[in-house]
Amino acid sequence: MHFAAPFPYLVLLVLLIRGLTLPGAVEGIKFYIIPRWEKLADYNVWGDAALQIFYSVGMAWGGLITMASYNNFHNNAYRDAMLVPIINCGTSIFAGFVIFSVLGFMAHTAGTTVDEVVKQGPGLTFVAYPEAVAKLPISPLWAVLFFLMLYTIGLDSQFGMFETCISSFIDEYPRLLRSKRVLLAAVGCFVEFLLGLPCITQGGIYVLQIMDWYCASFSLMMISLIECLVIAWIYGTERFYKDIELMIGYKPHAIWHYMWRYVTPAVIFGIWLFSIITLGPVTYDGKSYPTWAIVFGWILGMVSLVPIPLMMIIQIINTEGDTIVERVKKLTVPAKNWGPSMEDDREDYIKSLSHNTYTLSNMDGSPVDCEEALLTHKQKIDMNNSS
Repeated sequence: MHFAAPFPYLVLLVLLIRGLTLPGAVEGIKFYIIPRWEKLADYNVWGDAALQIFYSVGMAWGGLITMASYNNFHNNAYRDAMLVPIINCGTSIFAGFVIFSVLGFMAHTAGTTVDEVVKQGPGLTFVAYPEAVAKLPISPLWAVLFFLMLYTIGLDSQFGMFETCISSFIDEYPRLLRSKRVLLAAVGCFVEFLLGLPCITQGGIYVLQIMDWYCASFSLMMISLIECLVIAWIYGTERFYKDIELMIGYKPHAIWHYMWRYVTPAVIFGIWLFSIITLGPVTYDGKSYPTWAIVFGWILGMVSLVPIPLMMIIQIINTEGDTIVERVKKLTVPAKNWGPSMEDDREDYIKSLSHNTYTLSNMDGSPVDCEEALLTHKQKIDMNNSS
């Protein structure tokens, strides 16, 4: 990570300096930074921008939560939550200068305008930009740097995504898998290697387009919407505020109460509607896909959503109660083992509950007395110390 994270920035800086020295680079930069105000009235622009931010920040992928779980309990997560989107957007803007300086050179060489050489989607990365790089002096050097950067970015992203998969398996089956982490990683990487082989065949770009078209849009929105609604309306923003205060020592600004409960869900729902309405049958380079490929794409997109209602049904069935409403009410109270994992932090957490109206619940859904839970926790610590 110490190499894979900063290296792309170094290459981007080198490519930017080289791109700015090329004829036509200024026209490319102008095309990039000068707004076309009439486009602000086009809802497709806003929808595409929102989808891109959703994708690049990594919301609902699980990587951010997984990496955050390795932090110290009192790490300033509030500060980090501000820094991540700022760094992400800054990187996107910086990379835009790199791309459009070279596209300006490409338009200058072809004797056309920049908008004629701009391509959306994977075509920009794998067709237009490499074509421009091939026209540069000492083109092999720039081509190697460019694709080495792409490879490093992909590897860097894969670290986070794959760590999410490994952590979820190990957390679910700790006794079986915790001691076999390296073996699990090796098997998982090999399986993903096999799954990636179709993407590098002659028709691989069409396979990649299906995955990008159906897996990176509406399913992410729905997962994020559910996460936000559960935290804001079921777990409760006040309880969430208390948890953050316990971690960082102070409460976040009150505006987040309204953002979490109203603004964010409304925005996500609007983006989700946009993605559904505008998501037509998959195409690439003007070519339509057969029906079976479209069906396969929808199945890929739904795979990540199916476990959510499925696990809800399983939990309701396994919870004791005379009616479904009663079972659901029990499931909306955090379980007895919910809270910090470290003993000192958990003791502070249970104390904070005893000063509020919040409760924990047993496996059957019955409430847990916080004073009793604190006493049991202290007895457990004494037993561990004596043993």
